[in-house]
Amino acid sequence: MKLVTFVERDWGPRPGLLVGGGIVDLSREGFRDSIAFMAAAPGVQADVAGSRPTVAMDNLKLMAPVPAPPRIFGIGVNYAEHAKESQTEPQSVPTVFIVLSSAVVGPGANVILPKASSKVDYEAELAVVIGKPGYQVPASYAMDHVFGYTIMNDVSARDVQRATTQWSLGKSFPTFAPMGPWAVSKDEIPDPHALAISLTIGGEKLQDSSTGLMIFKIPALIEYISGTVPLQVGDVISTGTPAGVGMGRNPQRWLKPGEEMVIQIEHIGELRNPLVAES
Repeated sequence: MKLVTFVERDWGPRPGLLVGGGIVDLSREGFRDSIAFMAAAPGVQADVAGSRPTVAMDNLKLMAPVPAPPRIFGIGVNYAEHAKESQTEPQSVPTVFIVLSSAVVGPGANVILPKASSKVDYEAELAVVIGKPGYQVPASYAMDHVFGYTIMNDVSARDVQRATTQWSLGKSFPTFAPMGPWAVSKDEIPDPHALAISLTIGGEKLQDSSTGLMIFKIPALIEYISGTVPLQVGDVISTGTPAGVGMGRNPQRWLKPGEEMVIQIEHIGELRNPLVAES
C-alpha cells in the first residue's frame, strides 16, 4: 500500500491510501492522520486498503506522507564512498543526528536556499518509517517495527553543519527535509537493501548508487537507535546518502535558485523539489 497525506481544495491535510487512480480518504475511516493509520492493527489496515477510492487525483496536492514525524533520525556517512568524499573515517557505530520536523515539506514544494548559507548541498536518502513502537529492539526483530519506506532529501547547509561538531542546525532550516511522495508499505519492498537510488539536477545524474552499499543496514540502525531512545510510530530514520554530493566534488557544487532536485528510488518513486532563494 502507498500511504499519503493530501490537501484537496480548501480542506486541511488528510491521510489517504493511493489505490489505482484515486485515493481512499482515511479520515472517512476514522483516522485523523497517517500516524494513526500506521498505529492500527494490520488486519484493520488491510481491510481499509481494500476500499474503493473516494477522492480523484485531480486538484489535490500531496504533502509529506508523515508531515510531522515525532523524530527524524539522520544517519551520517553510512556509505563508504560518501565517507571518503567527505574526508570522514567510517565509524564503528552509526553516526546519528536529529533533523527537526519543522524542516519537512512534501513533493513539489520549494526548497528555500537561506541567506545564512552559501554552501547548500543535496543528499538522496532512503527513509524508513516506523510503524510499531519499541525500545531496545534486537536486530533480529527490527523489521517488525517498520511500516514502510519513503524518499528523503537531507538538504544540508555545509558551512553551518561544519562550523561545529553538531550537525542538526545545518540540516534543519525550513524546507530542508523534503519527503515523499508516499510511504510504501514494507510488504511491497521485500529487500530495502537492493534498491537503485539516484539524484539528478538539470538532466545531470549526480548520485547513482544502490542501498545495498549501506555500511549499517536497517536492522542494525533500529537496534542501535532504540537501544537509547524508544521508537514511536511515525518516527523516520533517514539511512544516509551515497557518494556524489556537491561537497565531495571538484570543484564543489552547491545548489542554486531555479534548479530542481529529482530523487528516484526503485520501487518507491520520484521526489521532485525546485529551489528558490530566500526573499
